[in-house]
Amino acid sequence: MSKQSRFIKSVISTAKMAEVELPWTRGPRRAEAMARRNGQTALRKSA
Repeated sequence: MSKQSRFIKSVISTAKMAEVELPWTRGPRRAEAMARRNGQTALRKSA
């Protein structure tokens, strides 16, 4: 087995195992994080 063939097989197997989280599936969690962020005041420090 050549190096390239082994590399391609490992990439394909990793891609099949990976769980990709699409943007529309993280909506509630993202909205919750943004609400927390907007509820807090930003701490700004000047040099």
